[in-house]
Amino acid sequence: MKKNLGVYICHCGGNISDYVDVEKVRQAIEHEEGVVLAKTTMFACSDSNQKEMVEDIHQYQLDGVIVASCSPKLHLVTFRNVTETAGLNKYTYVHANIREQASWAHSDDKEGATEKAIRLVRAAISKSRYAEALYPNKFEAEKAIAVIGAGMAGMKAALSIAEKNMSVVLIEKENTVGGHVAEWGSLFMTNEKGSELVQRIHNDLLQHENISILTGTEVVSSKGSIGNFTLTLQKKHQPVDNLRETMEINVGSVVIATGFDHYIPQRGEFSYLNNENVISLPDFKKLTDQSTGKTLLYNGKEIHDIAYIYCVGSRQSEGENKYCSRFCCISTIHTAIETKKKFKGIRNFHLHRGIRTYGKQELLYDEALQNGDIFIQFHDDFPPEVSFKNKKTSLKVKDLLFSDKELLLDADLVVLVTGMLPRIDQSIGQLFKLPKGRDNFYNEIHMKLRPVETVIDGITLAGTCQGPKNISESVNSALSAATKAFSSISNGLVETEPIVAEINGNSCVWCGECLKACPFEAIEQKEIDGKIIAVVNKSVCKGCGMCAPVCVPNAIDLIGYSDKEIFSMIDALVQ
Repeated sequence: MKKNLGVYICHCGGNISDYVDVEKVRQAIEHEEGVVLAKTTMFACSDSNQKEMVEDIHQYQLDGVIVASCSPKLHLVTFRNVTETAGLNKYTYVHANIREQASWAHSDDKEGATEKAIRLVRAAISKSRYAEALYPNKFEAEKAIAVIGAGMAGMKAALSIAEKNMSVVLIEKENTVGGHVAEWGSLFMTNEKGSELVQRIHNDLLQHENISILTGTEVVSSKGSIGNFTLTLQKKHQPVDNLRETMEINVGSVVIATGFDHYIPQRGEFSYLNNENVISLPDFKKLTDQSTGKTLLYNGKEIHDIAYIYCVGSRQSEGENKYCSRFCCISTIHTAIETKKKFKGIRNFHLHRGIRTYGKQELLYDEALQNGDIFIQFHDDFPPEVSFKNKKTSLKVKDLLFSDKELLLDADLVVLVTGMLPRIDQSIGQLFKLPKGRDNFYNEIHMKLRPVETVIDGITLAGTCQGPKNISESVNSALSAATKAFSSISNGLVETEPIVAEINGNSCVWCGECLKACPFEAIEQKEIDGKIIAVVNKSVCKGCGMCAPVCVPNAIDLIGYSDKEIFSMIDALVQ
């Protein structure tokens, strides 16, 4: 049991101290058993305080440290590193969250927030007394990485990994690489054609001996964990699609870059499929890219007046797609500008709910205004009405910026600006058990702190499988995912958290309840000395503790959260 404990209570620049009396918290816990140091600090995470903590650990010969501050998601690793620098085992450090769980949760009750903070700190002190030194689990790692999806993100991720002298297998279920970008004409900023960009990167891929490109290939099964994934692949042979070759590859980590699908409007949505003059943005982009001559023709008719209806399939007040697809405004305005440059007599009308051209893309919006494009903002509850009569298309829209004045527009062509959808084919996500967010895109652990990692160790996310992005954002995401995938296995050894489930083989009677409860399939059935019991795959277990409460004979303990630690915390909380 720890004898010399140091406790630090953070003001968090007012985030905590505005609602929690931190001095009262310090006074309440300074005489707790084992506490030899209790102090408050304005910013516990500051460099100066971290240095002071190291000095305190040496001066007071501390064998346990508690910091009461913000969420452990933000600074658990920070303070673990501080204690390790001072010579302590980093897993003996205990964190108390008094910002999210006290200050912010009870900002209307300062006295109550203070009392709760005192109890949370007492509970952390109780746990710290029993905290034992732990050491990471170590496993050998296969020094190779699989990248699933050979769109822009997948190709750039593969290149980045190969340049680090690591073997890469780039897997694409289609017969060609490039994804959606290969279908596009000129791109904003560079005016390079999408097909040319894809070809240039593809040529770079072919020059790397570390990269194996498998097109027409799907991942059909996966087993193993970080450091040692075994993927089963099926390759289609052209021209006989039903002739398939099965192969297995072993990799240490996997980058998921499966991309997105375009939203396809439903029949009748803004007269789509009911009106020959209504077209989606991807189809309009193909039309303008492929058309020659100085006059734009569609269905044999000259096109001059074009109305773009924004946010079709995005920002839905009713429906699943409540998110903004982000790239649509930029893509539409760029397409409108290029159309006006390429063809004579084009007039563009943009019917929108708020234009989002962020960063340098604001230049596009300015250029469109200078070109004379008309922007009309409509209210969410009153979308434009599209009518078709005598082969003529009209739009009725209420202009939000002119006191909802109703306008009537005649258009030769209506372009529905459609957003991004998560892949309809979710087989890869199901295969790797990837969590999804409320928008149904694959979910990272934390959008700022761990933006490309998933809760499945060894699986990172790249590009638009994670959410709507433009090309540059997808590339940045891919480079980050590639770096993380590489760093996790680069030395041929994988270290995982020691906080995992532990099963007492003498008590276990194998009822299978732990296996049912485990969301990561980390529990296995095994015969040891003639007895069938449950065992934990430490490389897969995430230490979530879901198995422990369903174990009838109480044969499961969670390392770092043993019964004696948890019961001591409960006792402290109910004092």
